[in-house]
Amino acid sequence: MGLYERAILPRIIDLAMRGDDIAAEREQGLEGVRGRVLEVGFGSGLNLPHYASGPGGVERLAALDPNDVAWKLARKRIERAGFPVERVQLVGGRLPQDDGVFDAVVSTFTLCTIPDLQSALLEMRRVLAPAGRFHFVEHGLADDERVRKWQRRWNPWQKRLFGGCHVDRAIDREIESAGFEIVRLEKGYLKGPKALAFRYRGVAR
Repeated sequence: MGLYERAILPRIIDLAMRGDDIAAEREQGLEGVRGRVLEVGFGSGLNLPHYASGPGGVERLAALDPNDVAWKLARKRIERAGFPVERVQLVGGRLPQDDGVFDAVVSTFTLCTIPDLQSALLEMRRVLAPAGRFHFVEHGLADDERVRKWQRRWNPWQKRLFGGCHVDRAIDREIESAGFEIVRLEKGYLKGPKALAFRYRGVAR
């Protein structure tokens, strides 16, 4: 990983993903998250203000992200969180936790970037409790074929500029292919160029 991806890109993402429209997506996407939570792609902790804490809320959060700079950017948000936040790392492509230990798994604007997405989703499913829920807010392949054409043209540049991010992944199909059942799904466009802004927000089990 070069200097740009290691130290500069995390700061760009931290600034770019603070908008009110994105905050509203986080607020809605994290509704109902409670108990022991794994957040995949924790980044700079931008989800933390949107988790409910206290009785019936998040008890503790395991934060999965390999980037040290993003973790440093998250420090103040972690200090203000109303629950413990522990950083976790993959070991040989697997999480160190046993099967079924989390009440919820959360991913926001992360599934677009994971290189081996199916393996990652299977690992999320492994650590999720049988009654648990997978909450996701992601951008990806649009329903409109005209927009898809632009997404496919832009995708090589998107991956190069944004650390492997794809704009042409069908997020719902990827999640279902890993054995999840989507119980709630909303699609639509965020603010910005349509090729970058088609949003999937939902819950799976």
